[in-house]
Formats: sequence, structure tokens, C-alpha cells
Amino acid sequence: MNAFSSAEQLAPAASAGCFHCGEPVPAGSNWQVSIGGATRAMCCPGCEAVAQTIVSLGQEAYYTDRSEFALRGDDTARGLVPAELLLYDSDPRYAGSGSATAEATLLIEGIRCAACVWLIERRLLKLGGVASASMNVATERLLVRWHKDQLQLSAILHALRQIGYAAYPYDAARHTEQLRKASRTLGRQLFVAGLSMMQVMMYVAPEYLAEDGTLDAGMTALMRWASLLLTLPAILYSAQPFLRGAWNSLRARALGMDVPVAIGILAAFLGSAVATWRGSGEVWFDSVTMFIFLLLASRYLELVARRKAATALDRLQHALPASATLLTGWPEAGEPQTVPAAALKVGDIIMVKPGETLAADGIIVEGHSSLDLSLLTGESLPQAKSIGDAVPGGAVNASSVLRVRVTKNASESTLSGLLRLVERAGGSKPAIAQWADRTASWFVAALLLFALASFACWSWHDPARAWPVAIAVLVVSCPCALSLATPSALAATTDRLLGKGVLIVKPHVLETLHRATHIVFDKTGTLTTGQLSVQQVEFFGDARREQCLRVAAALESGSAHPIAQAIGSYAARISGPSAAVRELRETPGQGLEAEIEGWRYRIGNASHVAGIAGCMPPCRSAPDAGMSTVYLGTQGRWLACFMLSDTVREDAAATLDYFASLGKHTILLSGDRQELVQRVARELKIGRAEGGCLPSEKLELVQELQKQGAVVAMVGDGINDAAVLSAADVSFAMGSGSALAQVSADTVLLNGQLGAVAETSRAAARTMRIIRQNLGWAMAYNALAIPAAAMGWLNPWLSGVGMAASSAFVVLNALRLRRK
Repeated sequence: MNAFSSAEQLAPAASAGCFHCGEPVPAGSNWQVSIGGATRAMCCPGCEAVAQTIVSLGQEAYYTDRSEFALRGDDTARGLVPAELLLYDSDPRYAGSGSATAEATLLIEGIRCAACVWLIERRLLKLGGVASASMNVATERLLVRWHKDQLQLSAILHALRQIGYAAYPYDAARHTEQLRKASRTLGRQLFVAGLSMMQVMMYVAPEYLAEDGTLDAGMTALMRWASLLLTLPAILYSAQPFLRGAWNSLRARALGMDVPVAIGILAAFLGSAVATWRGSGEVWFDSVTMFIFLLLASRYLELVARRKAATALDRLQHALPASATLLTGWPEAGEPQTVPAAALKVGDIIMVKPGETLAADGIIVEGHSSLDLSLLTGESLPQAKSIGDAVPGGAVNASSVLRVRVTKNASESTLSGLLRLVERAGGSKPAIAQWADRTASWFVAALLLFALASFACWSWHDPARAWPVAIAVLVVSCPCALSLATPSALAATTDRLLGKGVLIVKPHVLETLHRATHIVFDKTGTLTTGQLSVQQVEFFGDARREQCLRVAAALESGSAHPIAQAIGSYAARISGPSAAVRELRETPGQGLEAEIEGWRYRIGNASHVAGIAGCMPPCRSAPDAGMSTVYLGTQGRWLACFMLSDTVREDAAATLDYFASLGKHTILLSGDRQELVQRVARELKIGRAEGGCLPSEKLELVQELQKQGAVVAMVGDGINDAAVLSAADVSFAMGSGSALAQVSADTVLLNGQLGAVAETSRAAARTMRIIRQNLGWAMAYNALAIPAAAMGWLNPWLSGVGMAASSAFVVLNALRLRRK
């Protein structure tokens, strides 16, 4: 028997009633949700959204256990909280134990502009128990943190619905659908507004062009009534985003940025309607429709900009595969099974076909292929991988089939960890953006008072002009440009850098890096590759080069020590296949010994090799300070000396030169021996280099610089850098470094390239320049346009052009950052 048979008794046929609330389903509607293996009809978008939420939470049993229909989903917009919304409170992601606070990233529907962001944050911060709430206008995501003993997630969702915004835990697929619907709705509103504007222009043109007395009163009245009727669609449909936004702001007892816009639209329309009814006075139907059209066009441009600003994040979100192919009987033959990616466990063997994305981190156990890591590191070229290589979740298999043993659950994969860092990245604002938001909120209140004062002054001086002047003041102002100035620029730069493998985790990175006076670098793994390589080889006596390298490769193949791997890979690369080894023995801290082709060989430090080769002959060239030496010898003979060192990164010199050209001080702090640190400092021309530093000493040095007034940027790699990364004013962690260092840092260099620090600095300089331009423009525009409107120099339609152009300028100027 179907599990949903009991629910079917409640729900009429799809054509008759809503499966969720039982209300009639409007004819021709297409709201539906797949529940219990069948497509269920819904009566409204609210029921569709609530039902989809219940299914997404895995709570389909709600429909089998219920004894009556639920409340209509749209009732939530009127302030009601349906019982099924409380299911979020039992979700372990938000109700788990272990911490007094909970955190959620919510997807907000209905975001129109920066005014919405301001209103949402203001409303939630007034809610008792909310610790923080930060909305990212570019990605439409809200990061909210609350005290679990004071309120639950359902109360937060309810508070948002009270001011007209539906909210759900973030889901990439839902976000894509939301953007598609928002774009389609805004496009229709823009079309209606444009059509109304063109038609109204046709009827007002004769009145503008006619000379005095040439247009009779009856024709004038007819054209005004026609204009009134043609303006109604723009008011009732196209202007809804502004009217609804203003109403939501007033309900929340806040003066949002939609308030002056809505007042301006309604004042111009109602004044024109009264003049048309009376048959005398001035009308502004053309100004109303033009203002609505231009402002919608500006918001459409802003929506496109938000999409572009979030493209890198969307690519990451959609890169997470929902399923994987599990090989239960591997290596014996077995039927592949498609399972949810979340169900994978450590030790499972999965098959990854060409074009598929790895669902979890693992190690290749069969096959070889090329992997596309561009989403994870920004590296555009595929990387060859074969048996034994570790592969990250989120990488795309580019060529042939692989079998991979899972080493981490899907929720702990490299890509999942990256997404968690990205969610943190959009969760707060830099100081300059917070200042702009505070300024914009005060700006709205001051503007309304100024418009009222202008109306009063003109009523005393010239009553006929009081109404149009007040409308022009309300319409010409542009607080949105002020609030968009910073987030639009930051979103464009963050998206561009993420595409290059630089993940900005904290909001202040660009602003602080631009002000940094000292750039402090760790050595191993930061300025250097962190991997030893053979720099020089000296052969003794008549030892044959190829034979010595073959023997060295054979001996070192039996050790996992970094030095052994460096010598082994170097020797194998030059000499080809290594020789067969017998009786291989390793002496910890000394070296290795084995029999090869009837001879006994040793490789390791001088004393270890001397035990078989005798007294060591003098080297013709003494190794440089900081180099490690490894010797090879056989019975009574010394064969070779390998000199190794940690190599400096190829882009290190260019990075140091760039910061030196800006007049910034560069410092090298490392826990390595002083001679090693000095060698790197000389090579890279670093003036101050401190070796032998403990983690606490690194921290003290950075704090001492800060006490002297320095703004310190720290670039590090490794667990011992975590404390100093947290203490620095702005910090960078190499993507190949430890997880703790990456979490402690403000920025993660996913591509593992030191040059990305210089690239971020260049981007920071351009971004701050664009932000200053945007803020300067927004303040200068309002400082000039508002007084001009108050003086009567601007009529309402020209004011509308100015406001729309101001917002468009800010967004387009910010988008330039994506093209550089």
C-alpha cells in the first residue's frame, strides 16, 4: 500500500485542491512539488515553497502523519507561522548541542537593492537573542548567529516574513531558481513600465508642443484621462517593488531607501490624478512612468551585476555532486550502485567517469587520468594523476575512468571545506561599508525632512510650484548609490580573485592590505616550496655518473623520508630505471644499506657511509650554508655527494620587489636556523630576517610592530603560524598549508602561489580607488542634485533620470573591476 494513501484521502485531485493546504488550485497554474514519488499540485508559490522545504529537510512523513491540512503557505507573508516551518528547529544543523550559539546561512527571496539589506539587518538585530546578522547583497545570502536558549530559527524566519521576505537555509538549486524568477518578474515589470512610458509620451507630446491657445480644452482633458489610464499599469504592477519595499519599511518602523521613492511616485501620480479630475493644474504622468522605467532599468542592471559578482560562488556551489558510483565488491566484479554523495564512508571505493566530479577526497587505486582543479585552485591546466595520488573532492575527471578509495566523507571534502570558508567570506562587512549603510539610513530621514521644508517654503513663495518641487527633491535623491558604492566594488573584486584562486575570508582584507606598512613572511612553504631538491652532485674518483644515480635511486626507493624522495626522484629522472635491491636496511637518523648486483652500498650521512667506504675524501666544492649533504659509498670507495636545499619559489623575488616598490617594509620570520634564513634573505634582498623563532616569538615581534603603529600583513604556512596569522592586521595562508593556518587566516591562497599576494594587493588598490570614486560620486551627486531640485531647477522627470543614472554609474563603475 502506498505510504501516501492516508494523505491522498485529505488531498483532492490535483485539479481540485492543493496537496498542502487543500485550497482550490487556480486554473492554468503550474505550482507543484514532487512528494512521495508523485507530482503534487499547489495552489500558490507559498505552499510550493513550504512543501519543498519539508521535502528538502527529509520530513515527507509530515504528509502521511497529518490529520488535517496545513495553513496556506502565503499566510506566512501576513505574519502567520505554519506548523511545518517549526521543522527547521529540529534540524540538527541548527539545534545541535555543544555550543550556546547557532549559525545559519539563509537564502533571502525578494532582495531588490541595498535598501532591502539595510532593512533586513535592522529588523533582525532588534530581535532578542540575535547575536549578529549580516546580509550580502551580491549573493542574496544572510549569515545570522543567535543564542539557542533565547530563540530558534523559526522565529528568525517568521521575523523576516513579517517584513515581506521569505527565507530558507541556503540551497544552490533554489538560489538559481530564485534568480531566474526574479529576473523574469523584473523583466516583465520593466516591459510594462516601458510600454506605459511610450504610450503616455504620445499623449503628452501634443500638449508640450502646442502653442498657447491652439489645443482646445476638450482634447487636453481627453489626453490627460488617457494618460491616467495608461499610467495605472505602471503604478499597480511595475512600481510594486518600490511600494512594497516602502510598506515593509514602515511596518518595521524604519525609514528604508524605498520610502522617498514610493512617496515621490505616489505624490506625482495622485497630484496628477487630482488635476485631471478637476480639469486644471499640472500633470506629471510622463514623469511618473519615466521614473518607474528608469529606476527599474537601474535595478535590472544591479540584478545582473549581482549575478556576475556571485558567478564564482555559484560555480562552487553547483560543483558539489549529489551522487556517486559506489563499487561494493571491488576489486571483484560487482554491479556499480548510484548512491547519495552524503552516504559515502571512509574506505568506500567509487568509480569516477570522465566528465564527472569527485564526490569526496580520496586516493586513486586504479587508473590514471588528468584532473581539472580550476574550481579549487584557479589553475587552468589539468594535472596528471595516477595510482597512489591523493585527489580532492570537487576536482573534475578530464580523461579516463578512475577508481578512488574515499579518505574523507563528502561533507569534509576539500570543496566542502572551501564552501564553508566562502560562506564565512560573505558573512560580514568592512568598516567602510558599515559607514556607508549608517550614512544612508540617516540620509533618508534627513531627505524627508528636507522635502517637507522645501514644500513649506515654496507654498509660501509660489504655491503652484510647491508640489512639483517636493516631488523632484524626493525623486532626485539617491541613497542607494551610497549603499551600493562599497558592496558592488567588493563583490566584483572578490569574485575575480576567487576565479584566480584567492579566497578572501574576512571582509576587511582589501581595505587593510591597501593600508599595510609591513609585510611579514614565513620561510618554509611560503617563500620556499617547502620541498627539498638536489642542487648539486659531486662524484669521487672514477665513479660513473649513471651507475651512481641508478644505485642511489634504488636505495632511496625504500624510504619515505623527504630527503630520500628528493634524491630518488632526481636520480630516477636522469638515470632511468633503478637497479634491483636486496636486504634493504634503514638506520634511523643515519641512512640506508642494501645489496645491489652483488655489491653492498650505503647512502646517508658521512659517518654512516664511512662505516663501509673508509675515510672520506675531501669535496672539491664545499656545500653552501644551509645545504644538507648526503653521501653514497660502497665497499672501500666513496662514490658521490648529494647537496640539497629547500628551493625558493619562482615568484618570490617578483613579489618581494613589488612590495619594495610600494615602499612597504618586508620581514622574514622563521623557525629554521639563522644561516638558512639569512641565505634566503640575501637571495630575495630582504632587509630584516629573524631565524630560530618560536611561534610565541613570532607573535611578539608582530605585536611589537603594531605597538609602534605599523599595519602588519602576515603570509604564512603551517600550524606554527596560526597564532601570528590571527594576530596580524591582515593575513594570508598558502593553500597547501595546514587546515588550522587556513582557518586562522583572513585570506587563503588556493592556488598555492606567492605571487597571488601581490595580485591581491594590486586588486586592493584598484578596489579602494573605485570605492572612493563611487562614494565621492554618490555624495557629490546628492549634494548638488538635491539643492538644485529644491531651488526648482529640476522638474520631476529630469530628477528621475538623474537618480537612475546615479545608481547605474556606481554599478557599472564597480563592474570594471571584473575586467582587469
